[in-house]
Amino acid sequence: MATPRFPAEWEDQAATLLTWPRADTAWRPWLRETEACYVAMATAIARYQPVWIVVPDRTLEIHVHGLLRDLSPRRLRFLHAPTNDTWIRDYGPITVSQGEQAKLLDWHFRGWGGKFDSAKDNASTHNLHASGAFGPTAIEQLDTELEGGAIDTDGEGTLLTTTGCLLHGNRNPGMSEAGYEQIFAQRLGCDRVLWLRHGHLEGDDTDGHVDTLARFTDSQTIVYVGCDNPADPHFSDLQAMEKELLAFRDRSGAPYRCIALPWPGSRFDEQGERLPVSYANFLIINGAVLAPVYDDPADDLALSRLAECFPERDIVPIHALPLIRQYGSVHCATMQLPAAVAR
Repeated sequence: MATPRFPAEWEDQAATLLTWPRADTAWRPWLRETEACYVAMATAIARYQPVWIVVPDRTLEIHVHGLLRDLSPRRLRFLHAPTNDTWIRDYGPITVSQGEQAKLLDWHFRGWGGKFDSAKDNASTHNLHASGAFGPTAIEQLDTELEGGAIDTDGEGTLLTTTGCLLHGNRNPGMSEAGYEQIFAQRLGCDRVLWLRHGHLEGDDTDGHVDTLARFTDSQTIVYVGCDNPADPHFSDLQAMEKELLAFRDRSGAPYRCIALPWPGSRFDEQGERLPVSYANFLIINGAVLAPVYDDPADDLALSRLAECFPERDIVPIHALPLIRQYGSVHCATMQLPAAVAR
């Protein structure tokens, strides 16, 4: 059997998965503006590749189809499965390639370490596969807890992640760095793991997912959340994270090209709790990057920095303020399916 390979997000994709927000979830107070954000994401994605939308039943499908009536039928597909929440990045399939074939890895999902109800989310990939959503693509269910937002790859066997999340203790108790590295090598084909030991965002209930902090944009470049405000409580930790990133070396032994994304202004919920605003939570698709913006003075600089990293892709801003009300953003709300799934 061929060695698995975890493709980079910038490689060719078959489709992007979204789970539509519903009134019977925590989105209810802001459902109208949240749906508008999802319409913007789905519309942007469909300009470049198919978008597959997960809904629980035909009733919601009809509603969403009305919102997306201008999309080409060739670019829009509905899948049915019950879910608890919308954050499909963390409970959707993580896809590896094995030669010309793809395999869906269905990791165990437990609501970010048991914080929230998650049984439906955890079963959704299995249920979608059983319904024929992914055609003949193979699937493997794994007992290890792992969320898609916790890992990032260059597609060449290097994985970027955080100790704050994976070694927190509320996931896979007792699992060591070496234990994770063995699993990543066996299941993802990643033989190098870059561990970030610093970096967090207040309000982030994932315990430090890497997709809110630092991301590969090619095999030699990492963009990251920078903080240049010494008065901000994030300053010291994010400065320490920056030093870690600058000390990392790529497979050839060369330092990475590290590009700082700007630090946006603070945003708070109705209870005064800080929300985890991050420009690192962008989505790469065929020919474009969907970049979260927050009606912030730093938005333009963030878009410019991402354009520098992706000169051959369109940079599409997505107004993501509704998403951070539930502590996520564009990348958290989506999951790509590599092109091998279509084959």
